[in-house]
This record gives sequence, structure tokens and C-alpha cells, in this order.
Amino acid sequence: MIVGAGIAGVSTAYHLAVRHGVRDVVVCDPRPPLSLTSDKSTECFRNWWPQPAMVALMDRSVDLLEELECPLTQRGYVYFTASQEGLDRFERRARAVSQAGAGQLRVHRPLSGTAPCEAAREWGRAHSGADLITDPDLIGRLWPAVNRDVVGALHVRRAGWLDAQQLGARLLGEARSAGVVLVHRSVVGIERDRHGVTAVVLDDGDRIETPQVVLATGPMIQESVGLLGESLPVRAELHLKVAFKDHLGFVPRNAPLLIWEDPQQLTWDDEERTALRDIDPALLESLPGGAHLRPEGGPDSPWVLGLWEYEARDMRPTFPIHIDSMYAEVVLRGLATMIPALTPYLDRLPQSVVDGGYYMKTPGNLPIVGPLGTPGAFVLGALSGYGIMASQAAAELVALYATGSSLPAYAEAFRLERFDDPTHLASVADTGQL
Repeated sequence: MIVGAGIAGVSTAYHLAVRHGVRDVVVCDPRPPLSLTSDKSTECFRNWWPQPAMVALMDRSVDLLEELECPLTQRGYVYFTASQEGLDRFERRARAVSQAGAGQLRVHRPLSGTAPCEAAREWGRAHSGADLITDPDLIGRLWPAVNRDVVGALHVRRAGWLDAQQLGARLLGEARSAGVVLVHRSVVGIERDRHGVTAVVLDDGDRIETPQVVLATGPMIQESVGLLGESLPVRAELHLKVAFKDHLGFVPRNAPLLIWEDPQQLTWDDEERTALRDIDPALLESLPGGAHLRPEGGPDSPWVLGLWEYEARDMRPTFPIHIDSMYAEVVLRGLATMIPALTPYLDRLPQSVVDGGYYMKTPGNLPIVGPLGTPGAFVLGALSGYGIMASQAAAELVALYATGSSLPAYAEAFRLERFDDPTHLASVADTGQL
């Protein structure tokens, strides 16, 4: 029994039924598959993480996506800074991530004369590691739309995005062809005896006998684990995104994911400042870095996805989610710092759609994948904002647990028991979260 039909649950069903040949697999969810938060993702992936275990998990996940012949738009992530302090931080962190196993760090310093840097000629051939550029002229040639005040850029190469709905639909289709059954009900109880899990109880009173249950319920994971009398060290953080119509064509359609890493203080006129003192005074203060965007759709599409978590929103998951009426405008203001050509949109906001979902985060921001305290019960949860990119390796891992197969070296890093180790949190202080 798999509880939850998001990308995590559907991927688990695929790995159990298709890759391991397990029969009598049931996926239970009252909602349509891939519809709660899996369809709210920015659909990005990267192997650029500060922890060796996360690098290994993400590399394995991308390997599996490639095995599935999932179309990947691998243009990379590019982080920008306009300060020397930011550039020093880029280099420090990039060297640490490279040493964690994410690939070679190539550093491109300014060159004398006018000859183009070798990196510019070979730019399209790098598919791993990252390039740290401290030459503003080269940055301007590579990304001419970006703010000319930029002094450094970090281009992460094994990164980009994919069509998550297409991936999920394929995995679900193959899983169902292999015998997986989808039940559109809620699980309201999990029965057990002294040996472990024995059955699940559905909201219509039906009871399904099973010796194993995988809980993959995304933002509802705490409630699901609570059915066993257990709990997880997780919190829910609301994250939004905006899709806006770039009808003036300011964002290059061949752009990678572009990220402005510097904190910034937005400019407001006197009337706006007066209103914001009552509505959201935090918007008048310095806001954190992390505003980012990418093109959405094909070369002829005018749509762009923008994100910026400028305010932490910890809360109990409720649906429908609360949409901040200021979000689209604030994100566009932040993005206009990175791409000044977007400034005209601030006078008249373009057509936009805001949605989002909850990041379920552990202290340290690593997922929880593996057995729970109740024998026969497993969890695949806390995929904090990286559920799509981690889905294949995480699902493979929980399937290995459920089938008693050999585990990869990184499995230990994601077990629930890690929170019993007092040294754990100190070892994962840098979460690598955008």
C-alpha cells in the first residue's frame, strides 16, 4: 500500500511494480494523481548541493531520469552577485560543493586585452561541475540581459528543468500496466499487531490487508505518520510562484534558470510606502536574495516563471492555499534588479498566475526516506522544494527498503534515526536551499 499519489507515491509505485516486479501494489489518494503540489512545481533539477549524500542522491535521480529518456532542458542554474562579498561567498561555497562530489569547479578570471575568454568559446560543451566567472565582460557576453553591475556569476551545469506532469503520467501509466491499482479514497487508519502493519482502513469503511505501507503524502505527511502514533521533525513552509506573460520579450527564450543572490531593498514611491506600512511593513526593509526565473514553454511561448521567497511562511498546511495579493508585483520588482529590462512591467503588471504549495522541511533540510518505528511502515517525505528532482532516487531507495534489497551508501543520511545523533544538525548547517 502506497499512501499518496503525488510524484513521490507514483514514482514509488513505478519502482516497486516495474523495476522490482512486485505484485499487488495499491496507491491510495482521494485526489487525482499528481494534483496537490506535484503540479505546482517549477520542475527544476540540480546536483549542486553542499552535502555529499545530497549530491549522490540527486546524481542518481538525474541518472534515472536519463535512463527513462525523460527530456531534460539542461541549461543550468546561473547565480549572480553584484558585490565582492557575494563573489567571495560564491567561490567559498562552490569549492565546498565541488569537494562534496558535484563536479569540477572551473574559475574564469578577467583576461588582459580584448581576446574572448576560452570559456566563451567552449561554453556549450560543459555538462557537469560549475563555472565561476569573475570577468564582467564575459558575463555580459554570455547573459547580455543581466544587470551590468554584476561582478560574478556561478553557472552550475548538471541542472535545468523538465516536464514533471509528462514524467508523472508516464510513470503512472507504466505502473498501472504492471498491475498497480489506484484507489480514490483517504486512509483514515493503519492497523498493526506485535509484528507490525497488518491493514489500512479507508474513509468508506473498507479495510485492505497489507504487511507494508509507504507513506508519501507530501504536505500531509505528519498526519499520515500520526496514524501510527509516530511523528516527524518537519515543518511546513508555504512557497509561491508566479507565471507571467513576457509579451515584450525581455527574457531570452534560451536562458537558463537565472538567480539573483544578493539581498535587496525595493524602491517604492511615497504613496506605496504609506500603504505598505499597514499592509506588509517587511517589504520596506532589506529582503533576502534568491529571486529567480526561467522561461516556460517552447521558443515561441511568452511565459516566464518567477519565484522569490522574500518572507518565510511557516504554517499548518491548509487547502486551498493562501495567495498573497502582493506576490506577483514584489517578485517582478526583485527580478527587475537582475534584468533591468523588466522595469516597464512595474507600471502595468503583465498577465500573471500565482500558485504554490508547501515545502515540508526537516532541520537541515534533508529528506526522510526509509523505515518508520512500526515494522512494515516506510516514509518518503520532507522533499522540501526538490520533490521532482529527487523523486526517482528517493522512490528507488524506499523500494529497496521495502523489498529488502541492498542499499546505496547514501541511504543512511536520510533515515529517521539520524535525528537521534546529536552531531547530525551541525553537519548539515548549510542546506543548499534556494
